[in-house]
Amino acid sequence: MATTIITLETSTLGDRSYLVHDGEVAFVVDPQRDLDRMLDAAKQAGVRITHVFETHVHNDYVTGGFALAQETGAAYFVNAEDEVSFERTPVRDDDVVEVSPSMRVRAMHTPGHTFTHLSYVLAGEEPVVFSGGSLLFGSTGRPDLLGEGHTDELARHQYRSARRLAAELSDETQVMPTHGFGSFCAATSAGGSTTASTIGQERLINPVLSQDEEDFVADTLAGLDVYPAYYVHMGPANAAGPSAADLSEPERADKSELRRRLEAGEWLVDLRSRTAFAAGHVPGTFNFGLDGQFATYLGWLIPWGTPVTLLGESREQVAEAQRELSRIGIDRPAAAATGRPEEWTDAPLAQLQSASFADLAQVRHHRPVTVLDVRRVSEWREAHIDGAVHLPIHDIVTRMDEVPEEEVWVHCASGYRASISASLIAATGRRVVVIDDSFDRSAASAGLPIVSESDPVSS
Repeated sequence: MATTIITLETSTLGDRSYLVHDGEVAFVVDPQRDLDRMLDAAKQAGVRITHVFETHVHNDYVTGGFALAQETGAAYFVNAEDEVSFERTPVRDDDVVEVSPSMRVRAMHTPGHTFTHLSYVLAGEEPVVFSGGSLLFGSTGRPDLLGEGHTDELARHQYRSARRLAAELSDETQVMPTHGFGSFCAATSAGGSTTASTIGQERLINPVLSQDEEDFVADTLAGLDVYPAYYVHMGPANAAGPSAADLSEPERADKSELRRRLEAGEWLVDLRSRTAFAAGHVPGTFNFGLDGQFATYLGWLIPWGTPVTLLGESREQVAEAQRELSRIGIDRPAAAATGRPEEWTDAPLAQLQSASFADLAQVRHHRPVTVLDVRRVSEWREAHIDGAVHLPIHDIVTRMDEVPEEEVWVHCASGYRASISASLIAATGRRVVVIDDSFDRSAASAGLPIVSESDPVSS
């Protein structure tokens, strides 16, 4: 019987999960915590989930593997060497699991992203390797999430693991990773397809299969950038056997409740687009729009454990945000409100001035302006506006005292991170302008002086 693979995208986190079935039974690889998507996919296919495989103890999201196994009665396969606090079916290198007569899954120890990382090979006429955070499309999983002291060793493991996959698997073997589609779990990217790849294709484009070990390790370590602060909480949560997400509707908050929560220092998060937020919002609220990497940046910036109230245009918008947050271990919003900002406060609405890089260039002809660049260090080094102040978005909360008190014009690469940062700055009472524009397309063409670390006088 033919095997069918259904891919479930979690694009906001840059991850994929897989449901693999033969028409009757199915196994799952690296499921997300919101189980309804996987259960619905199995129901629509008319199959029963009997096995759940975890490639590793994840660092970027709370797994749904344990809860899915509990829900379905499936066997839950986790590396025998992983230190977890729940009952699982231990699996080791070269173990073969017969899911059904037509689906035999072989575990391969592929350390590098973690020490105990496993890849799973599905044999057959169209072989597949579910490579988790090992071999990605044009890249590999980053080796630094277990601490700086292990990074070099794990990078070398990652090199050898990728070489082992390429040596033992045929060129036509499909590569199906969990990470690498915008996930901060990817080390670097050499381009190539984002939809499909094979071992043979990776031989052509992936540096790990063309460089020697020393060059690969050096380039990988040099290319590592920061990763979200909430990652530190994911491993312990996953080792404890997390429950399924509770997606029941949060408590509704009226104006007085919202005011009380604001005054208590809680986070009130406006989910609307940055354009809508700029036009009018409740003073003191923060803009994390659902049209970007909402959970990644909220989870990165919020002091862990701070209550979150969600403000959205509709219940559907709040529900989407709640689902996103559950995936990173922010289990329950403290409250929620929907509608228009006028319905959330009796105070006058605040506005956020929005501008382009051309506007900035014009203003700088007439008066000095502080430009705040909130992009990552790697972006700043590649090119930035001469004279700008650099404060990466992930540091904006803890280093707010470094933001100048005078008028500040904030930019990122396209506007999303700038709006988040500007909303946080505006809540402190500073005057702020958000540049909602493309840096790559517009900054230089507007006549702004652009410099880089490699060419300090370029423009």
